[in-house]
Amino acid sequence: MKQLVIFCNIIVLSISFAKAQDNEVYIFSYFKHNGEDGLHLAYSKDGYRFTALSKDSSFLRPRVSKDKLMRDPCIIRGADGLFHMVWTVSWGDKGIGYASSPDLLHWSEQRYLPVMQPEPGALNCWAPEITYDAKHKQYMIYWASTVPGRFAATDSSGDENYNHRIYYTTTKDFIEFSPSKILYDKGFNVIDATVQQSGKKYIMFLKDETKRPTPQKNIRIALSNKISSGYSAPSKSITGNYWAEGPTAVKIKGQWIVYFDKYTHHRYGAVISSNLEHWTDISDKISFPEGARHGTVFVITQKEFESFFVR
Repeated sequence: MKQLVIFCNIIVLSISFAKAQDNEVYIFSYFKHNGEDGLHLAYSKDGYRFTALSKDSSFLRPRVSKDKLMRDPCIIRGADGLFHMVWTVSWGDKGIGYASSPDLLHWSEQRYLPVMQPEPGALNCWAPEITYDAKHKQYMIYWASTVPGRFAATDSSGDENYNHRIYYTTTKDFIEFSPSKILYDKGFNVIDATVQQSGKKYIMFLKDETKRPTPQKNIRIALSNKISSGYSAPSKSITGNYWAEGPTAVKIKGQWIVYFDKYTHHRYGAVISSNLEHWTDISDKISFPEGARHGTVFVITQKEFESFFVR
């Protein structure tokens, strides 16, 4: 009888887990072309096949910075229930864009956050992302910037004069921000970081941007026990013999899926793993809207999806 009860409990838990998974909708925020027309969204029920929403038209057009671009849009759901978004506003600016929304349709006034303004020589702020720090009840915003001469040993390792490291700031309210500091520097050119929490650890997926002397241009992993410090040296590449950038990760049914922009192939790719060590390329099993560039995957409920997008 005791074994029967345990078996029945396992069945109930399995059914509950399946229902929880069925209730999830994966949303992919992305840009097209140079980001001049703004935010695009797609959805998926299985995490493999993503379909463009609103006939692949823009949900929000960029309004801030001299170039008025909306590249690399990153959206997360905040502790306040709002969706918070940051993005790249320009190829050569010292700040990033920010806006929030209750429903992914109606957005707050766009704001320019001058996160690298105190650095006179800074060349850029690329691919910002947000991760919520539940322990300190604040948000960490992070991005890639080049400050010429700061890391002189690798100044000639990238494209043109770019020699990036990952910087970050923290905020509780998106009004006051801590001074920008280095988040990741392991002696190589790095961009496109995204941080996910897994238990008590933090996982940073990043792009090794080294072009010279030996091209890398691949996705790697670094681990830490703290969200804003202590990340390890990078793992070996988890992507294949192609150039990849803009990783975004989600855990589905116990498996980590990392999506990335195969930008020289003009398509999206993905790898999957259950242990963050052994990775399988599943690029031939996924599909994204044509022309989708560097985006972020996040989760909403089926009820929210119907409320936001089904008319």
